[in-house]
Amino acid sequence: MLLKSAIGVRLWIRASWNLPARTVRLMSTTSESLHQTGNMNVITERHGTILTIGINRPDARNAVNPETASQLVQAFKEFEKDPSLTAAVLHGLGGNFCAGFDLKELAKNTTSLKLEQDVTLGPGPMGPSRMQFSKPVIASVSGYCVAGGLELSLLADLRVVEESATFGVFCRRFGVPLIDGGTVRLPQLIGLSRALDLILTGRPVSAQEAYTFGLANRVVPDGQGLQNAIELAKQISGFPQKCMRSDRASAYYSTFDATSFTDAMQYEFDHGAEVLAEESIAGASRFTAGEGRKGKL
Repeated sequence: MLLKSAIGVRLWIRASWNLPARTVRLMSTTSESLHQTGNMNVITERHGTILTIGINRPDARNAVNPETASQLVQAFKEFEKDPSLTAAVLHGLGGNFCAGFDLKELAKNTTSLKLEQDVTLGPGPMGPSRMQFSKPVIASVSGYCVAGGLELSLLADLRVVEESATFGVFCRRFGVPLIDGGTVRLPQLIGLSRALDLILTGRPVSAQEAYTFGLANRVVPDGQGLQNAIELAKQISGFPQKCMRSDRASAYYSTFDATSFTDAMQYEFDHGAEVLAEESIAGASRFTAGEGRKGKL
């Protein structure tokens, strides 16, 4: 019955929107997910403890309009508050990750971009770009990942990138600034010199060059980005979670919030010490019994 229901959803989507079969297969989801995402600018789907969050505006290369930004924020809020979810994968449907903010909509209606000037009070124009998470987020990047789309990819901990993907600050040529974290996260991620190369020139950057920069963490064949990202999320989710999240939080704190080396070291120790009794002793016992020898996961 469930199989028939899923097939029916795919056929309805394809007939209603005149989309290619491959796109429909990528969009296939449960009726629960369809209900959650309203008009389906954003599609969420559970894979065990992994939540995929898909931008679904393929005709606009997944450019984000205000409605899509709002749905992305809601999807990430639900991910963050659900204790049964261990990681999220952000991706774009139909062959592109995200081409940035929808400039066509902005040109037609200048009131479509309502800016919250205090970054602590509301979301950014692209939606969740100002958010911070307690659990890992992985971006599966295909096609264009440019302008605000690049900024969205930077909120992820890791980026799994398909071979033909293209990064870039393409908004440079149109006088649109990076106000969704691009000038904050990118220099910390790949260094100021390389970040300025992208920010000042607006040039396209291939998947392989992004990998040499450290912007891409994995480069995979076209069409395999999402599945590889989900598998990576599952691998990370298999580790003792309190320890992993403590180390992750410490890395972010030392990069963005620490006032000094000593402050960062103290944060690392204080939060790491909290998990020693809960997970480390049991882990040491498993190691003593022979688990994980020679670096095996």
